[in-house]
Amino acid sequence: MSTMQETGAEPVIPTGPAKGRAGDRIFKGLASGSGIFVLIVMGAIGGFLVWKSIPALSKNSANFFTTSQWFPDDNPPVFGIAALLFGTVVSALIAMLIAVPIGIGIALFIAYYAPRPVASTLAFITDLLAAVPSIIFGLWGLAVLMPNMAGTAQWLNDYLGWIPLFNNELGIYSKSLLIAGVVLAIMVLPTISAVTREVFIQVPRSHVEGSLALGATRWEMVRMAVFPFARPGMISASMLGLGRALGETIAVALILSASFTINWHITEPGGNSFAANIALKWNEAGPIGLSALIASGLVLFIITLAVNMLARWIISRRKEFSGAN
Repeated sequence: MSTMQETGAEPVIPTGPAKGRAGDRIFKGLASGSGIFVLIVMGAIGGFLVWKSIPALSKNSANFFTTSQWFPDDNPPVFGIAALLFGTVVSALIAMLIAVPIGIGIALFIAYYAPRPVASTLAFITDLLAAVPSIIFGLWGLAVLMPNMAGTAQWLNDYLGWIPLFNNELGIYSKSLLIAGVVLAIMVLPTISAVTREVFIQVPRSHVEGSLALGATRWEMVRMAVFPFARPGMISASMLGLGRALGETIAVALILSASFTINWHITEPGGNSFAANIALKWNEAGPIGLSALIASGLVLFIITLAVNMLARWIISRRKEFSGAN
């Protein structure tokens, strides 16, 4: 029998919410205020883009979504974002198809396969690559990658030319969306690898050791214990890389020939993107042209927001899995 029962005292039941420490209340207020501030800033950015886009959209004589031409300073203005949308999405998808599996593989090798000295060196190099300016990647792609990828693009045309994506009817294998996508893949690879590596390291040791103790091989342990825990983080890392690929400016501007055409042959010259077009056209555009560029930026803002919302929805579907369970 407990001491409370022996003395006849009744237990004290709290009647109201316990008051937290002052530091906890301050931190909660700062965190909530920061979240609200971020939403306000995003709303302000969206409102600014809409406001500055109205002059061009109200005077545009073409369909904004389906027209591929870009002559906003003509009278009447004629411009659309179809070609820019195509080039942005295709180059970013090529980059993600290359960078995501390689980045996850690098992170997995560093976290679970490489010896400690090798893992530390590779992690340092990966983190260092993430800090390289984009113009360096663009110049490297222009001077080194483009000449050396001509053989690969020609091989794709010779053996996979029956697929429209790889068919090249011009016989020119430079300044293409394929090369731009490879450069973007190399740029986003360090980000995806670094974030994924940190997620892999956070997997509870009990899960890893328990799988190995039950007789699982290294790959079975990764597949059944590491991937389920790290899947939300892997998706987040991929979305971070996709965001950079969608908004990259200088590297894409150096690689592509900036033509306003929708060409499904990704090994042929041509293509353009939102960010590269804004960077190249800003100084030479008139008032309506500047408004048209801001309108294209608004579309890129909406695409990026939609991609992040989709990623958040995918992650929320996996929240029932917890490494603490």
